[in-house]
Amino acid sequence: MSEIKLVRIYDHEQPAGYRILVDRMWPRGMSKIKAALDEWDKEIAPSNELRKWFNHEDEKFPEFKKKYEQELNQNDFTPVFVKTVKEKLQKGNILFLYGAKNKEHNQAVVLKEYLENKF
Repeated sequence: MSEIKLVRIYDHEQPAGYRILVDRMWPRGMSKIKAALDEWDKEIAPSNELRKWFNHEDEKFPEFKKKYEQELNQNDFTPVFVKTVKEKLQKGNILFLYGAKNKEHNQAVVLKEYLENKF
C-alpha cells in the first residue's frame, strides 16, 4: 500500500515517490535540478507569521501544531491539496519534502498527520 513519507530535502538517501516540497521558502543552497520536484506547494505551508513565531523551537511544537491545523482548516488550497495527494497515493508513495533540521518537529509532520486523518 502506498504511503506518505517525510524526507528532509538535504538527505542523501531519497526514496522513490512523487516529490512535493511543502515549505513556503525554497531550501537554502538547493538547486531546482537537484531537488527534482514534482510539485512545490508553498500555499499549503504555514503562514510566514506562524513559521517565524515557531522558529523550530521544540517547546512551541504543540501550540504550533494546533495553529497550523487551524490554518489548514481555513486554507482555500487545502481541499485541492487533499484531493491531489489522495489521487497520487493511488499510484505510489508520496514524499513530503522539507528543509528543517528537526525531523520530529516540523510542518511536514503535522501535514502528514492532518492528511492521514482526512483519508
